[in-house]
Amino acid sequence: MEHFESKKISIIVPVYNSIDCLEKCVRSLAVQTYTNLEILLIDDGSTDGTAALAEELAKTDARIRVHHKENGGASSARNVGIALATGEYLAFADSDDYLEPYVYEELMRVLTEGNYPAAQISRDEVDEDGNRLPDVCIPPKKKRFCDSETFLKELLLHRGDCSFCTKLFPREVFGAHRFPEGELNEDFRLLVEMLQEIAGIVILPKQGYHVVARKASTTRTRTKDSFSRVFTDIVENADRMQALADEKYPALHAYAVCFNLYQRLDYLLHVPIPQMRADNAFYRGVKTYLRRHLADTVKNPYLTKKNKIYLLLFTIAPKTVRRVHAGKMKLRGRGDFPQ
Repeated sequence: MEHFESKKISIIVPVYNSIDCLEKCVRSLAVQTYTNLEILLIDDGSTDGTAALAEELAKTDARIRVHHKENGGASSARNVGIALATGEYLAFADSDDYLEPYVYEELMRVLTEGNYPAAQISRDEVDEDGNRLPDVCIPPKKKRFCDSETFLKELLLHRGDCSFCTKLFPREVFGAHRFPEGELNEDFRLLVEMLQEIAGIVILPKQGYHVVARKASTTRTRTKDSFSRVFTDIVENADRMQALADEKYPALHAYAVCFNLYQRLDYLLHVPIPQMRADNAFYRGVKTYLRRHLADTVKNPYLTKKNKIYLLLFTIAPKTVRRVHAGKMKLRGRGDFPQ
């Protein structure tokens, strides 16, 4: 065990106004059975007392280090953490999530014994009361090595896990790669970049990382006239994926088209109706794409029947479909979509 724990893991935790959940997250890191850790709490300009709480937590464990910075977003905080990290391996956690005690021991063991370039633990999702939610990513039944092209395919089919919080990487895998700042869906973009340079990722079946779905989450914020920019970022990332598939992974072309259509459907299901205007260049571009890919909508085998119906309707009459859909959501009492 002495040799096994000779390598340090730096766990980078962006922290912003997390006073109600930070302690649970940090405690779950501090009790990891793999003990050669440093826990970097990067306070991203918190205003609610979180910064003071982070300092108090650091007093309880010498492995916890706190760094305060001006607010710049989670990617900015993660990049600062990478610069400060002293470990040979890098991991990430979100301040409102928590982990089972075995996570980093099992990830490190599979990395070192199998000589893999990256390892992933499976995850589940719970609400703020701890109630289990449907799985976003279905875990494998047993340990599985997924080569990079297959992993990209799984991401394109919305079956893969792009989160960095479930993964452990040797530091050198990052190289000059950093999280894109000022964007959402940043994990997807960076992981796609890194997958082009590594053989793949080994995936463990245990759901040891627990994602807490908070109502105040950045990507879940909805108002009548604005919505999270994640819905524009996912379209831009889909375009990058299409270009990448066509250049390097031609076998993934049909999957990339399906992904592109699906991401545009997600955008159209969330964009506020007041923004569906001719002078909105992004919205206009989404409509143009659907019209140019009408045949793909009909023929693509990876879209569900429901997806195809919605896409065809949005291609014909986007505003009308959006209004009808918004009305249905209102009748069902769901606040997920702008009216």
